[in-house]
Amino acid sequence: MTGHARKVPRVAVVYDLGSATPNDILAAAHRLCEVVFVADFARPGTAGARQSMLALAEVVDVTGLDPEGRLRLLRGAAVDGIVTYSEYQLAETARLAHGLGLPYHAVEVIPALVDKLEQRRILAEAGVQATRCAVIGDDPARALDLVGVPAVIKPRIGAGSLHTTRVDTAEEFLATAAARPAGIEFVAEQMLVGDAGVAGEFWGDYVSVESVHTGTASRQVCVTGKFALAEPFRETGMLLPATLTEDAAAEVLALEAAAVRALGIRHGITHTEIKLTSDGPRIIEVNGRLGGYVPEILRRATGINLVRTALHVALGGEPRIPAARHRGVTYQYFLTPPALAGTLTSVDGVAELAGLPGVRNVETHAEPGRLVDWREGTQSHLGVVFGSAPDHDALRTVAESINATFRPVFAPSPGAGA
Repeated sequence: MTGHARKVPRVAVVYDLGSATPNDILAAAHRLCEVVFVADFARPGTAGARQSMLALAEVVDVTGLDPEGRLRLLRGAAVDGIVTYSEYQLAETARLAHGLGLPYHAVEVIPALVDKLEQRRILAEAGVQATRCAVIGDDPARALDLVGVPAVIKPRIGAGSLHTTRVDTAEEFLATAAARPAGIEFVAEQMLVGDAGVAGEFWGDYVSVESVHTGTASRQVCVTGKFALAEPFRETGMLLPATLTEDAAAEVLALEAAAVRALGIRHGITHTEIKLTSDGPRIIEVNGRLGGYVPEILRRATGINLVRTALHVALGGEPRIPAARHRGVTYQYFLTPPALAGTLTSVDGVAELAGLPGVRNVETHAEPGRLVDWREGTQSHLGVVFGSAPDHDALRTVAESINATFRPVFAPSPGAGA
C-alpha cells in the first residue's frame, strides 16, 4: 500500500428528543463521515437511546458537565462538523459550534429559531408578516387585550404541538391560561385562519417547506403537503407531492425565502410551517432543524436523504440536491387518538390496515394500558401507516379507509376531557 490513508471526517451529533434514530443517522453517514454522538443521559429524550448509541458508535457523554466542560470534552474528540436533529439542542449545538469554530446556525440566530415571540417580532419588523403575539405571564388579561380571539396558546419554546390549544372566546382564553402547566412560559398568538379550498377540501390547510442553507445559497427542497389537523392542532400525516397549484406553491416558496432572509439564517436545515389562508400563505413558524417524520417520506418519495444532507452541510459541504420527481403520491398517515386523556384499553383493525391498497408498512405503539393525552401533541400518536397511492384521489380513499378500520377504545381518566 502506498500513499497516505484518507482521513475520514468526524461529525458530532448532539442527540435528544425528536432526533432521527441512531440507526438512521449512522446509515445516512455511510461512506461520508464517522458519527460521534454527544449525549446528556440525564435528559429523558436521550436516556432511552443510550444502549443503542453506546453499541453502535463513539459517544461523548456530557452528563453533569458545565458548558466549558462539555466544550473541552468535545475538543478532545477532534470532530470536523457538528449538527443536531433535535429542537431541544439547537442552542447548545450553536454554542458548541461557535466554541469549536465549526459551521452551524450562528449563536445570535438561535433566539429567532426557538423563541416564538422573538421570531414574530423579527418577521414583523422586517415587513414579512405581522402576527399578534404576547407572553401570557402573570397577566393573562393583558395578553388577551393584545392578541384578541380567536387565538392559539402554546409554549413560548417547544415543538410537536405540545400543550398547544385553540381558544375562541375571552372566557376560553382566560380559563386555558389559568390551567397551563407550571414551569413553562406560554405565549398567545393571533389565530391564522386557514382556507380549506387552497389545498382542497379533504387536505390540511397548511404545508411545510424543507430547505438547506450553506455559505453560497439556500435551496428549497420541497413543499410537503399535510392531511387535515385533528383537534386542536395535532398533525395527522403528510404527503408528497402536495396538492397545491403551481401559483399557490410559488407564493408559499416566496414567503419562506423572505422569512429565512429576515431571520438571518445562513447555515443548516430549516423546516418552515405555513398556513394557507384566503389572504395568501402565512408563516406559522420557522424551525432550525429537520421536520419530524419529513426525512423518511422525502427519501421514499424522491430518494433525497435529508439526514445525510445535514451531515454533509455540517462538514461545510455543498450538497447536490436534485429536483424532486414524483411517481404517484407518497404518504405517512398518523394513527391519531381522539381529543381526550385516557387509558387505551383495546385496539381493533390493526391487522386489516396492512391489507389496504398501497400500504407498505404499519408501525404501532398502541399497547393496551398506555395512558394517552392529546395535550402531548404528536407524541400522542398511536402509530403510523406508510404507503403510496397512484394519485391524490386514491390516497383520499385509503385515508378514509384507515379512519374506518383503526378503532382504539379508551377508558377516560378521572376528571379528563377534551
